[in-house]
Amino acid sequence: MYDVAIIGAGVVGSAIARELSKYQVNACVIEREEDVCNGTSKANSAIIHGGFDATPGTLKAKLNVRGNFLMDELARDLDIPFKRNGSLVVCTKDQDRSSLEKLLEKGTANGVPDLRIIEREELIAMEPNLSDDVTCALFAPTGGIVCPFHMTMAFAENACTNGVKFFLNTQVDTIEKNGDSYRISTLHTDTKNKETFEAKVVINAAGVYADVFNNMVSESKLHITARKGEYCLLDKDAGTHVSHTIFQLPSKMGKGVLVTPTVHGNLLVGPTAVDVDDKEAVNTTASGLDSLAATAARSVKNVPMRQVITSFAGLRAHEDSDDFVIGEVKDAKGFINAAGIESPGLSSAPAIAEMVTDIVKGLLPLDKNPDFVGTRKGILRPDTLSLEERNKLIKEHPEYGNIICRCEMITEGEIMDAIHRPLGARSLDGVKRRTRAGMGRCQAGFCSPRTMEILEREVPMSMFDITKNGVGSNIVVGYNKEV
Repeated sequence: MYDVAIIGAGVVGSAIARELSKYQVNACVIEREEDVCNGTSKANSAIIHGGFDATPGTLKAKLNVRGNFLMDELARDLDIPFKRNGSLVVCTKDQDRSSLEKLLEKGTANGVPDLRIIEREELIAMEPNLSDDVTCALFAPTGGIVCPFHMTMAFAENACTNGVKFFLNTQVDTIEKNGDSYRISTLHTDTKNKETFEAKVVINAAGVYADVFNNMVSESKLHITARKGEYCLLDKDAGTHVSHTIFQLPSKMGKGVLVTPTVHGNLLVGPTAVDVDDKEAVNTTASGLDSLAATAARSVKNVPMRQVITSFAGLRAHEDSDDFVIGEVKDAKGFINAAGIESPGLSSAPAIAEMVTDIVKGLLPLDKNPDFVGTRKGILRPDTLSLEERNKLIKEHPEYGNIICRCEMITEGEIMDAIHRPLGARSLDGVKRRTRAGMGRCQAGFCSPRTMEILEREVPMSMFDITKNGVGSNIVVGYNKEV
């Protein structure tokens, strides 16, 4: 019997787990994938939004601004790559400036600080590569960029360190009320074993599947549409094409195609916005990717699309109400939704965690955890050290002198750290998200075999069990020659 069971180990579920771990609570996180950060949280724009787009009075507006405010302290305490690079929403010659002024009014009502509209002369001094048609822009200096992988993993690792149990490869099949608690029936996708969990409180942070679980326990039905967004990631040579996050005027489908630097020095272009019926449809399409270059050109000229090194797609959980759905379900006491978490969900996650934890505190007697550890160190990057410090590190730990990923200059020591830290990597993508080994120009073409050898040795695990990204994605399937 758990006090609290959280369904979903994305950024929202992991943030809630970390916030709950500040208290003496027997909590667990149930995640169907082989790792945390494997759904919407791994495929998004990596933006910490200022909070000017959401309608005043909505949860999106309130929690975006609060989440943005919390990011500096969280980035420091949890060692999350984060930068306030500022954002620009540009208006072109054929667009109505009044739309920009309405955004300014919204942002001011939402409490976004230091918003202002700036004219072309100042704009071009800030961003020389803006389109010739851009006339003015809304500037939000509090906008930022973050690594969504590291943000999610920081929350999850810190929660794990503070006693929250994580059950990965564990798919929730059914949830039903059982007296004063809930019975959660699961299937372990790796072993095919079934397991039942009991929890006094269930927190539904299941992304595009949150409506499915809500509808199992409540007559108040939710309907979530999976909204696909496709992206192109460009090489680091293109990373300085813009320095701010460049938005176009938003539409009913979202904030439009953006062009932004990433915290790791790449350039990101996207997303598209297409509603799909399949909640697993994370495939990219030729039409979607082709549209990005033309659409991006409306705000930024000469985007070097020939330097694209990879493309990907993610799904946003759009609920029919067009707002976050957060709170205890009226006809299912102890069942709390954190549903419909689309943009600005990444920005809002810390504030969502606070809100959900306050709801739990109204249902369960929670005392402060006197042993709570509020800080966490990320994986050591030798390239951040001075030459003297790096030589000393390599002398003491030679594995930090062995380069495995030549594109990103990732060492054996970093990969070993990724494997042995809380909730350590068990797949190639798990290593990649933690260290960036495989995220460079060759997209893991050279480093995968060497990374697999390290996984085989350090976990340890059979080479036949190593996957790219969980069940069904095995890399090695047999021998082609007997020696």
